[in-house]
Amino acid sequence: MQVSSVNNVKIYNLSHGKSLPEWLSDRKKRVLQQNDVDIQKRIELIQDFEMPTVCTSIRVSRDGQFILAAGTYKPRVRCYDTYQLSLKFERCLESDVVTFDILSEDYSKLVFLHIDRYVEFHSQHGHYYKTRIPKFGRDFSYHYPSCDLYFVGASSEVFRLNLEQGRFLNSLQTDAAEINVCDINPVHQLFAAGTLEGRVDCWDPRVRSRVAVLDCALSSITDGTEVEGLPSVSALKFNGSLGMAVGTSTGQVLVYDLRSSRPLLVKDHYYGLPIKSLHFHDQLDLVLSADSKIIKMWNKDNGKVFSSIEPQANINDVCLYPGSGMLFTANEDPKMNTFYIPALGPAPRWCSFLDNLTEELEENPESTIYDDYKFVTRKDLENLGLTHLIGSPLLRAYMHGFFMDIRLYHKVKTMANPFAYEEYRKDRIRQKIEESRTQRVQLKKLPKVNKELAMKLMEESELPTRKKKKKGNAVDNLLSDDRFKVMFENPDYQVDERSEEFRLLNPIVSKVGEKRRQKLSQLVQQEEQDEEEEEVEGRGSSEEEESSDDDDKSWVEEVREQRRLIRAEERENRQQEPQRHSQPRFYQIKAGEEFRSFGDVARKQKMQKTSLEERLQREESSGRLNLNDTAVGSKQLTFTLKKVSMNYPELSCFVIFTGCLLVTAAGQMIMSMQL
Repeated sequence: MQVSSVNNVKIYNLSHGKSLPEWLSDRKKRVLQQNDVDIQKRIELIQDFEMPTVCTSIRVSRDGQFILAAGTYKPRVRCYDTYQLSLKFERCLESDVVTFDILSEDYSKLVFLHIDRYVEFHSQHGHYYKTRIPKFGRDFSYHYPSCDLYFVGASSEVFRLNLEQGRFLNSLQTDAAEINVCDINPVHQLFAAGTLEGRVDCWDPRVRSRVAVLDCALSSITDGTEVEGLPSVSALKFNGSLGMAVGTSTGQVLVYDLRSSRPLLVKDHYYGLPIKSLHFHDQLDLVLSADSKIIKMWNKDNGKVFSSIEPQANINDVCLYPGSGMLFTANEDPKMNTFYIPALGPAPRWCSFLDNLTEELEENPESTIYDDYKFVTRKDLENLGLTHLIGSPLLRAYMHGFFMDIRLYHKVKTMANPFAYEEYRKDRIRQKIEESRTQRVQLKKLPKVNKELAMKLMEESELPTRKKKKKGNAVDNLLSDDRFKVMFENPDYQVDERSEEFRLLNPIVSKVGEKRRQKLSQLVQQEEQDEEEEEVEGRGSSEEEESSDDDDKSWVEEVREQRRLIRAEERENRQQEPQRHSQPRFYQIKAGEEFRSFGDVARKQKMQKTSLEERLQREESSGRLNLNDTAVGSKQLTFTLKKVSMNYPELSCFVIFTGCLLVTAAGQMIMSMQL
């Protein structure tokens, strides 16, 4: 079980966790349950509540005892008994199911609409009858008073099939090219159909005539809405006698009162995905709207977000269990998710133990593992003087830093900077004084941090109107915006103009900023005089001279000059490096090695890169190697091993380059060479 909190609303995912494979024996399943902690904590509310590959739609019977789900592959329907918490039956079908509905109180009367235009009826024992509609269907609704099934799809007609007479009746003709969804009001039986053009046609089944048309496409586009095409109706749901919600293919939900042609509220999902499911929660006046990515719960009167659920797999359908806080989702995944939200309502009576379980979890909240630890970077460790703890159990490496105990962090920080509280107190006093000064007469005063940047922004804000329109109003709002206020108050945000990145990215800042620095020094002197005299005085600002064309053309030379200065500084630092490291260095000598000099390793690496001829010449010149001609006419090599780690006598060997063998003094053959 996974617990999440969105907008202070607890959401329990009862399907989260590992699922055991079906082919495992009971003995192996018991062993896994004893050893695996994740399987032990798993809550299997309904046994085998999943599909082989994908679940497309899910429904709950009106009596609340049975949950039916259709999926693939192979196409099938599964019925789960909530009283037994297990699978009741499974029936395979000939083609995939577009949608289905339950006509009775239980599972005894089912209707399936297939992708191949077939309509299949099932009774309690199984398949009962099968017929075909003229066009490909997308949705259907059942009219209980007249026993009529209304089918909509890739056609402008609404096909009617009467189940009492067992024949098709005259279809309803619309002006739309195609119809996506339909629904029937449970109170006054008004039939509504959502079209491809973004309209909702309302029909009265008693007279078989259209009574109203709602243009939802134009109403869904508001000031902040960005759409790429014409919104079509993708979901439709009635609420009581006068309420209706319409979902569009661009991700908007429109809430209507049937007495008005204008929507009461337009809610945008901001994902641009078609709305797939709509439900009303009458107890809390909520609307549950779902697209393929997220399920949003919001108030139907003001649109305020209540909570949201974002499963790992894409959503195909959502079913809300009546009178409770539980909902089921059909996903692009074998597992069907079960969510329990106590804020929506109590648990169903067949799983009432969930209320006790959630209450215990709320009484004993588990603190996250990171609450007692502080994340520090390597630079923080250097400032605190704790670099020697790297690799010890006190520091746990994580990403680009380390986790350390929060108690140790506070203790070390107090020892490293014992006057931190006094500095903090002075900063707070200074901030309070500056806040009180803002009520006085304000002059053109620069902030304490990033004065040159503030002056640059002030100068850009004083540009003529045409140039100002091109740059936009962002410059005007930057200094007055509270989001960027810290950049001119906190010294940590000070721009380091001596850094390498700044000097390379701003090659002409030295020339352009000379005049600004002069003006800045004048303003600083003026502020100091004002503080000494404690009087408010203003001084007119002189107009800046326009920069010459030579400054604009000399950026290449400036970049080269900056690179040259950076290289000179690097050479200076390398020369000063030996003086900084005055402490002795320690080197580890492995067992079996003898220390010669610090350049021994470099000499060995250099010898490995030289050829065999050069190595032989160096050995001969040093006196370690002797080359003699033999009677056979080839070469003979004789050398001695001077440095031996073990107490063996000196070994000598020779090599004859005429198909001979490399033999040691002990008479052992090592290899043969043929030239």
